[in-house]
Amino acid sequence: MRATILAAGMGQRLEQPGLPPKILLRFGDDSLLARHVRILKHCGFDGIDMVVGYRAELIEQELQRIDARDFVRLHRNDDYRRGSILSFWTLRDVYASGRTLVFMDGDVLYDHRLIERLVRTPHANCFLMDRQIEEGEDPVKLCFAEGRLVDFHKRPSLPHDWWGEWIGFARFSPEIAAAVGAAGDRIVRAGGEDAIYEEAFREVLLAGGPAVFGVEDVTGLPWVEIDFPSDLARARQEIHPRLDDLPAELVLD
Repeated sequence: MRATILAAGMGQRLEQPGLPPKILLRFGDDSLLARHVRILKHCGFDGIDMVVGYRAELIEQELQRIDARDFVRLHRNDDYRRGSILSFWTLRDVYASGRTLVFMDGDVLYDHRLIERLVRTPHANCFLMDRQIEEGEDPVKLCFAEGRLVDFHKRPSLPHDWWGEWIGFARFSPEIAAAVGAAGDRIVRAGGEDAIYEEAFREVLLAGGPAVFGVEDVTGLPWVEIDFPSDLARARQEIHPRLDDLPAELVLD
């Protein structure tokens, strides 16, 4: 299994000029990047394909520092100021490679047990969801009607009974990875360079119907996506102290 990570953006909403890429934010002794590498190695992944853009040289330096240059393959998106779909599109060859892939937003501080859920899940295609929702338009919503996943968007348009928050991690079978990659390619080639990458995921979900994707409920496990100053404060004060230490070995039941 291989991971793909988007880490090209500038983090402008943190409102702290001069910050490094968000994936280099430090919590305790580690950067987010170092945590990603350690957790994914622990969970048996054979590598990471990561999209970089803003101050990419700092990410390269961190990979050298943590001796992970052979584990992480970098892909450059020089149009990182535009829509996140362009970062996802940069990985189109990876998504067509016939591999089972795990998608990850690079700016999430999380407990290792979330990734273990994606490794263990019986669902070939799976989103991680938290029922302790953050209100507003920014969270990506996994929307359900009569117990079935029917929509996936920051501003969903289809009727639904309730929703949970997507945490930015998903697992794709080789077939669905190829379909999601192709959807991203269509969006970009149709002039959608300013779109969010979630549009490609939603297109495949709606085309395939509720049976294509499963959901793992990770409510109660600590995580936070770091977009705003309040997220960064919460990451340092609340989430990081709650993170479980990696066990000596991964036990899959």
